Amino acid sequence: MLDTTEEASGQIVAFFAAPSVGIVKVFRGPLKQGDLLWVRGHTTDLKQRVETMEVDHRPVSEAAAGQEVGIRFSARVRKNDRVYKISS
Repeated sequence: MLDTTEEASGQIVAFFAAPSVGIVKVFRGPLKQGDLLWVRGHTTDLKQRVETMEVDHRPVSEAAAGQEVGIRFSARVRKNDRVYKISS
C-alpha cells in the first residue's frame, strides 16, 4: 500500500465535469499512459489507469515535471487532490 506521506507526483488544479477531465500539475514526472494513479483528497479516493492524456487539447503519451496535463477520470476529482503514481 502506498504511504500518502510520500511525495505526490502531482496535484489536481481543475476539474471539468462534462467530459470528466482533471487537469494535473505534474510535480514528479514523467506520468505516462498506462500508469496506475491514486487520487487522494478530503473526499476523493480513486485508483485508475491513465488511458488518455492531453496537453493543450493534443494527445500525448507522457507528461514531464512542470507540465499540466488533462486526464480523463472515471469519477469526480477535486481541486487540490493529490495524485500519486502507484505503478507503470
